Amino acid sequence: FNAAAKEVAVEALTSQGFIVEVSDLYAMNFKATATAEDITGADMPFHYAEETKLAWQQGKLSADITEEQRKLTEAELVIFQFPIYWFSAPAILKGWFDRVLTEGFAFTPEKRYSQGIFQDKKAILSFTTGSQESMFGINGINGDVYVAIWPIQYGTLHYCGFQVLAPQISWDPAHTSQEARGNMLEAWRKRLHGLMEEKPLFFPSMDSFDKELGFQLRTELHEQEASKGSTVDKHLEKVPRASQFKSGYAKQNFI
Repeated sequence: FNAAAKEVAVEALTSQGFIVEVSDLYAMNFKATATAEDITGADMPFHYAEETKLAWQQGKLSADITEEQRKLTEAELVIFQFPIYWFSAPAILKGWFDRVLTEGFAFTPEKRYSQGIFQDKKAILSFTTGSQESMFGINGINGDVYVAIWPIQYGTLHYCGFQVLAPQISWDPAHTSQEARGNMLEAWRKRLHGLMEEKPLFFPSMDSFDKELGFQLRTELHEQEASKGSTVDKHLEKVPRASQFKSGYAKQNFI
């Protein structure tokens, strides 16, 4: 089903005149582990974060990383298509994040979150679940799926500056009818035709956090951000409800 969803995206975007490049990580046998092999001529002792930043500056990252960074540099929109594994992304995709989003290329201490390097790019998670939608609700046995994807949407994509669009979730396709699966794909196809015009999820800006207090949300902004239904509600000691992510700007619904 994930392969079918990928094909729908390629067809829908190509028909609109976009140039689409696909990174099929399994077909590419993409290496998921971040090791010294990611750098040409790496020396020991080895500190991965520092060495990859330097290697990026010097053009010494491995060819597979360099190629993925090229694709990102040229992209207006990045779609991550995957099945949820253990309430997260598959290891191979996590490895892509770890290896491709190197310091210097994807972020710096000064360029992150709302001031991030990829502010001109949009990103969206399109994923499948292994359980029905009700099991991922506020009162469902699995808990809110939006809490599970918070580390990817906020801690990875928004951290690098991406404009993060509301996710496309295909609920439990393995245990539904062929008709239901077809409807899921058609809904995705329809959304893709207006995807670039969608508003991204809202997150408070870097200026909303007090550097002198260890980047805590400024006291005077608590009520202001809460009134916006901010999707950084972890900072308000609140967890966003699933309904917040149905469209661009979050709604003021919390638990």
